[in-house]
Amino acid sequence: MKWLADYVKCDMPIKEFVSGLTISGSKVERYEKEGGEISNVVVGKLLEVKPHENSDHLVVCQVDVGAGEPIQIVTGAPNVSAGDYVPVALDGSTLPGGVKIKKGKLRGVASNGMLCSIGELGVTTHDFPYAIEDGIFLLGDDCDKTLGMDIHKAIGLDDTCVEFEITSNRPDCMSVIGLARETAATFNLPADIKEPVYKGIDGNINDMLKVDIQNEKLCPRYMAGIVKNVKIEPSPRWMRERLRASGVRPINNLVDITNYVMLEYGHPMHAFDLRYVEDASIVIRNAKAGEKIMTLDGVERELSEEMLVIADGKKPVAVAGVMGGEFSGIMDDTTTVVFESACFDGASVRTTAKKLGMRTDASSRFEKGLNPQQCVPALMRALELVEMLGAGEPVNTIIDCDKSDKTPKGVKFDAEWINGFLGAEIPEADMVKYLESLGFKVENGMAYAPYYRIDIENKADIAEEVARLYGYNNIPSTIIRGVAQAQRTPKQKFEREVKRAMLALGYNEITTYSFISPKYLDKICLPADSNLRNAVVITNPLGEDTSIMRTTAIPSMCEILAKNYNNRNAYASLFELGNEYIPVDGEVLPVEPARLTIGAYDTAGGIDFFSLKGAVEALLDRIGLYDYEVEAAKTGCGFEEVCAFHPGRVAVITKDGQALAILGELSRKTMENYGISARCYVAKLNLPEIMALSTNERIYKPLPKYPATTRDISVVCDDEIPVAKLEKAIKGAVGKTLESIELFDVYKGKQVESGKKSVSYSIVMRSHEGTLTDEQADSAMKRVLKALSELGAELRS
Repeated sequence: MKWLADYVKCDMPIKEFVSGLTISGSKVERYEKEGGEISNVVVGKLLEVKPHENSDHLVVCQVDVGAGEPIQIVTGAPNVSAGDYVPVALDGSTLPGGVKIKKGKLRGVASNGMLCSIGELGVTTHDFPYAIEDGIFLLGDDCDKTLGMDIHKAIGLDDTCVEFEITSNRPDCMSVIGLARETAATFNLPADIKEPVYKGIDGNINDMLKVDIQNEKLCPRYMAGIVKNVKIEPSPRWMRERLRASGVRPINNLVDITNYVMLEYGHPMHAFDLRYVEDASIVIRNAKAGEKIMTLDGVERELSEEMLVIADGKKPVAVAGVMGGEFSGIMDDTTTVVFESACFDGASVRTTAKKLGMRTDASSRFEKGLNPQQCVPALMRALELVEMLGAGEPVNTIIDCDKSDKTPKGVKFDAEWINGFLGAEIPEADMVKYLESLGFKVENGMAYAPYYRIDIENKADIAEEVARLYGYNNIPSTIIRGVAQAQRTPKQKFEREVKRAMLALGYNEITTYSFISPKYLDKICLPADSNLRNAVVITNPLGEDTSIMRTTAIPSMCEILAKNYNNRNAYASLFELGNEYIPVDGEVLPVEPARLTIGAYDTAGGIDFFSLKGAVEALLDRIGLYDYEVEAAKTGCGFEEVCAFHPGRVAVITKDGQALAILGELSRKTMENYGISARCYVAKLNLPEIMALSTNERIYKPLPKYPATTRDISVVCDDEIPVAKLEKAIKGAVGKTLESIELFDVYKGKQVESGKKSVSYSIVMRSHEGTLTDEQADSAMKRVLKALSELGAELRS
């Protein structure tokens, strides 16, 4: 807040400040006062220091704290002497970490407080370079030594820090000046933002340094300035205070200047030691394949060709917009420095930083998009600060390679449209005033944004600027106009009906990840040449277990069944409505068909193949799929996952020659792969195909007027013939008078020839035109016997 006060007078209460900026669009996360945990600590002067009578390492100090009589404090610090000014924690004071100081006795001598080190005040030697870490903090000339003064004010630990959540479209607000502009506009205050200037010494920078931009798209502007006769020393206290309050560690005056300018203007800078710039040449180019750089953090990193680097005549010296190289840093013996102020493409910086596993203050700003025009004030401010701090002699000429587009961004300004869009009645003059307070220029029906506002692209953006300064709370509430016509799509209705049916059947819904491990396909015994192994590979997977997109949902269901079994759940009945991802030749993206996967087991044997088949048939009846066929599934049945099932206990459902579902018991090998001992049953249904063939029409049938006629029939047929095939033949033979058909017995045993089975049906017939006669019923049964005989089934004697 002290730093902000350089540009705008914001002396209102802190709560009013944070509330106002939050409402105007700059959301405040929190605020805190520096040294908030410190209380009752003051400046004192050591009047006398003498050895402790009962200890060799303790001393007894008489301390003047500006409150009449001196107080006595015992300390073990070796660096104190009479005349020193020190922080004194009085009786009842508190320090960071919840430490409380109480008077007491040390080796029999009264001690009425404590002398504090820098660590006990929550600061470091970076904040006060002349202090020592393992002794008492002796206040230097940069501290106020008024006796009894609160230590916060004496050492500059009295600022208020406000933390903002800046959205990615407002990189201009990631700076003190940007927030000063917002503060001035929000509270209708004048902003005092001066153009930085410096005098410099005579010299032609072009005789000292050459700059060549080889990729103007990724680096539209590069500026450089040179400082001679550099003096490396600690920064003044006011600069160290502001850096510390902003969460940046002070290092030395040159490095601190680059960090200070980045925080002040929001534009990252870098300083090079000219000694290490080979051939006194800076080249902005793409890295070469296999090229490496040792970055400032001491890590050697391999670069790739799409990465932009700052290079000298022989090697890269910095990763553009991310971090400098090891030999580009400022050393204690540095004498000549090159200040870089450049603009790099945000997407390129983001990609480079991510590939190198680095995220720096510089990259976090560049990746959001900065305007090349910001390079000028940033460089000027850095050179101005060099002169101000006496850190060197800037050369009064600069290099400016500018390939940027300076065409002002104009958006149509339509006050009537803005009012209609906002539902408000704001006078046009007030709109213009709000925009101008934000640096906009309104003329000839256009609003031109200042260069640092990269987020302004259309009329809605202008309306937002007007609304946030007018005050969202001032916009009247209105009832929504029009009537919402939203409704579920046929696909949504269908899938909703599927879920409802499965829940009604007693199954629980699960959701699994769409990305799986390639090993999942091995677990279901999928052949090595199966098309399902041609999966979409994830570019940056979390690990091998999530490296491909699934081409079949069955392994995902098996994983959950195995997890339930291993957790000793006695039974499980599950379903999932999810997607598979099937690559398409010549297409970037795969197709994503919806699939219903069903899985169940019961350690007590309460579930078998027919339980699963019955559930699937009940589902198909609910969603309106009729006249389908159920056949034994074999290789080539339309489902490559058939290899996961027991060869004699798996079926496929088809209609009009189209495979719609597969269901059955998992093979012993598959269950062993998942560590399951109980029999498991799994089904997979192709929902798009089923939806296309199903109907949601329900035809009303009146209650019957005439009685039904029932006939039972038992036939002997080959064991391989499915009963569903027999039922289909019976339905076709009886015709319209068939009301129902029920299988009530299947027998295999001594009374039936080996390889044969006896199948018994109860057939109910009814006519809606009159009572069926015995002749009509007998005729229908003769047709049934004839149809069954064509399948090799004969009437059982």
